[in-house]
Amino acid sequence: MKLFIALFLPLILFGVEKKFPDWYYEISTSKEKKSAFFKILVPIVKENQERIRKERFFIKNFFNNLKVEKPQSKDLEKINKLAKRYRIKNIYDENSFLKRVCAIPTSLVLAQAAMESGWGSSRFVKEANNIFGHWTYSEKGLIPSQRGDGKTHKIRIFDSLEDSVAAYMLNLNRHGAYAEFRNLRYLSIKSKNYFGGFEAADTMTHYSAIGKEYNTQLKNIITQNNLLRYDEDHRGHYKDFLLSRIRER
Repeated sequence: MKLFIALFLPLILFGVEKKFPDWYYEISTSKEKKSAFFKILVPIVKENQERIRKERFFIKNFFNNLKVEKPQSKDLEKINKLAKRYRIKNIYDENSFLKRVCAIPTSLVLAQAAMESGWGSSRFVKEANNIFGHWTYSEKGLIPSQRGDGKTHKIRIFDSLEDSVAAYMLNLNRHGAYAEFRNLRYLSIKSKNYFGGFEAADTMTHYSAIGKEYNTQLKNIITQNNLLRYDEDHRGHYKDFLLSRIRER
C-alpha cells in the first residue's frame, strides 16, 4: 500500500485527481490514512491560499496607487469583481477589503476538513466532493439522508476538491456568521500579532450546532495531528509586517 501511495501521490499533487482516489479508502491504518489525507489536501489548500494572497497584494497596491493617481479602467474592473465576490458594497472601503480578502490558517482548514468529512469518508465527500458540509437550495444537490420534515436544503455538489476548498474559504471570508473570525484576524495583523489555527478555531462557534464544543474539538484535532506546522507558510502572508518589526529594532 505504501508503495502504491508513493507512486500515485505525485499525480494528485499536480491536479490529476479531482476527488479522493479509490486507493485512499483502501488504507487500513489510521496513521497512514491521516498522513494521506493531509498530503492530498495540503497542496490544494496552499494553492487557494496563494490565490487569495495575490488578490490581497493587488488590493493593497490599488489603494496605495489611489493616493497618487486615478485608477486605470482595468484596475477598476478588477476591484469591482473582487468587491462583488467578497460582498463589499463600497469599492473604496480599503478596510473592508483587508478584512475579507485574507488567507486562512492552514491548520484550521485541515482540522475542519477532517472533522466535517470524517477524514474523507463521508457520503458527501465520496458523491459530491463536499468536504465542509456546504448546503444549497438549488435543484442540483444531494438530499441528506436525515433531513428533517419540511426542510428543503441539499448538499452542494462540487466538481472537484479544489472547488470545495475554494468555496469554504470564500464562505469564511464573507459570510456574516464569521465576522468575529475576520475581525480578530484583521486586528491581529494590524497589531502585528500572529494569527494561527488556535486563534481562528476559537471563532468558529457558529459553524456547528454544538457551539463552543466545536471550537474545542477543532483545537484537539490541531494538537493531536500537529497541524500548526502547516501554518508556517501562512505566516509568510504577514511578511511585510514582520519585516517592519525587524526594521524597528
